[in-house]
Amino acid sequence: MRWLALATGCLLLGGCVDPELGELDRRLSDIRNDPGTPPPLEMPEVPRYETVPYRESDRRSPFRPELPEPEEGPTGNSDLAPDPERPREPLEAFELESLDLVGVLTMSGESHALIEAPDGQVHRLRTGNYLGRNHGRIVSIAGASIQLVELVSTGGGGWVERTTRMALEND
Repeated sequence: MRWLALATGCLLLGGCVDPELGELDRRLSDIRNDPGTPPPLEMPEVPRYETVPYRESDRRSPFRPELPEPEEGPTGNSDLAPDPERPREPLEAFELESLDLVGVLTMSGESHALIEAPDGQVHRLRTGNYLGRNHGRIVSIAGASIQLVELVSTGGGGWVERTTRMALEND
């Protein structure tokens, strides 16, 4: 029985042999010995560069005004200039946009504004106090808002008054 199984196995393995395996080995050997020359690479054609003349160089730059701005004297009123001797208040160190009105308090008939500084500290101010970097003076505290008059420099020694309002934010 063993001999029969062994003979059958050999016959089966013999049937798996590829008759063209020798031919494949010969072709691979030929390719290894003489790989040939690679096909030439085809380069794309580079378009010809043509310069375009810039004819607008003698025209006005779009970044400059058409006419020179007239030289004017200082606008505004120099009599409105802030008092340089006035002592500064703590909230004048901050931009007005960085300050928040967080409440209005009325005590003994006088209204006070509660202003929160960027550092988180809340200050109680009344009419006549200053805040903001533009010499803003509180002129009225009414309801849920305050009204300021700021002195803004126009350059060249002139000053103008600007009215600004701060209101409570509705959360």
